[in-house]
Amino acid sequence: MMIVLIILGCIFIIVGIIGCIIPGVAGPPFSFLALILLSIAKKWEPFSVPFLILMAALTIVVTGLDYIIPAAGAKKFGASRYGFWGAVIGMIIGIIYVPPFGLIIGAFIGAFVGELLIGKQSYDALKAGWGVFMGVMLGILLKLIASGTMTFYFVKALFN
Repeated sequence: MMIVLIILGCIFIIVGIIGCIIPGVAGPPFSFLALILLSIAKKWEPFSVPFLILMAALTIVVTGLDYIIPAAGAKKFGASRYGFWGAVIGMIIGIIYVPPFGLIIGAFIGAFVGELLIGKQSYDALKAGWGVFMGVMLGILLKLIASGTMTFYFVKALFN
């Protein structure tokens, strides 16, 4: 049973890191679940309860911010819902057809096109696209930092 939990934990850590980049997959919760699985496998020895509570709080905060930051960036730069959802669709299309840079390019182009579709001028559409793009990238960065931190502690505890 211990081996199965450790293997599942390793899979969850990998999914956690990948999930930070792929839209719609919550990376930090997978990384946190990996810490829990490793803790169970090693009879709760690798991590203290306060540490796990801290990582749970980090997971909740970063996951929440991932929903708030892109919308805030979009609003700050004048984007509409079309721009926001255009960025999300652009990221998905971009990651499929032009990985890994398609994610970044797709978010920007999607937001820009979304704004043009509702009749905004090119300058305003570019400005809104930039705001959505920056918000999405900041969200990805925060998720990568959180999941990267959990990955570090997971690997460290795995080999101790």
